[in-house]
Amino acid sequence: MSILDGITVEASIVLGATEVPIRQILQMSRGAMIPLDSGQDDPSLVYVNGQLVAKGKILVDGDQMSLEVGEVVKKANG
Repeated sequence: MSILDGITVEASIVLGATEVPIRQILQMSRGAMIPLDSGQDDPSLVYVNGQLVAKGKILVDGDQMSLEVGEVVKKANG
């Protein structure tokens, strides 16, 4: 058994962001498109426990998606 067993981390990969009124979300149907504030060539952001740790590129192979990490973000002094 490893000392790391049982430690939980929350990881999020952010493709982009937007602000949409809740009434618009409630009116959306299946297949609706939500425009994001980033373009196809912009990096995706990787957060661990709410802290930005890396930037990367989303890769798609059939029905599988993965992230290619291109840059590890250094922690800001603070």
